[in-house]
Amino acid sequence: MTELTPYLPQLAVAWTAYFIATASPGPAIIAIIATSISQGRRAGLALASGVLTGSYIWAILTASGLSALIRTYGEALIVLKIVGGCYLLWLAWNAYRAARRSEETYRAQMAAMPALSPRRQYLKGLGIHITNPKAIFNWIMLTSLGMPPGAPGGVMAAFIAGCMVLGVCVFLGFALVFSLGPVHRAYLKSRRVIEGVMAAFFAFAGFKLLTTRL
Repeated sequence: MTELTPYLPQLAVAWTAYFIATASPGPAIIAIIATSISQGRRAGLALASGVLTGSYIWAILTASGLSALIRTYGEALIVLKIVGGCYLLWLAWNAYRAARRSEETYRAQMAAMPALSPRRQYLKGLGIHITNPKAIFNWIMLTSLGMPPGAPGGVMAAFIAGCMVLGVCVFLGFALVFSLGPVHRAYLKSRRVIEGVMAAFFAFAGFKLLTTRL
């Protein structure tokens, strides 16, 4: 613990930046909210767990020197960018189709449609985050905040562990809050509007990802 003490102020800044970044609306948070209020707590927690796993895959890769690999193999990011953008556009199309359904059609389809298994929800959340190259650069930025030059390896371990705790609170917290009964009933009343906003958001995020230079 004594070796971490001089770095605690810098770690606090990095943890605060991570909390703000993860709690801010983005494809992952929007997907967690939508899944939790439309399909319930189990589905929301499974998807949030996938997002969380994706986040820490990037964290570990960044800690292992990913920034150097990016400079060497930048072409791989272009492929990842295209895959991530197309995935977000696919989510936008699904949300748009859901928004167009009438209440009667929606309820009939929901009754006849088997819910995604927790495993598939988990993989969906993992896919949303792992195909987002912006997450890589967020982690590189956060690592530069929390890991000053010359810091011992324990500082990086403490930084990632702190981010893991915050990520659990944020991602799983959103899933728990938005799966509550009153929230679910409010969703059913405003479903078409919410799905329309979701479609617009995912379309914007996908288009921006495909057209923005990394």
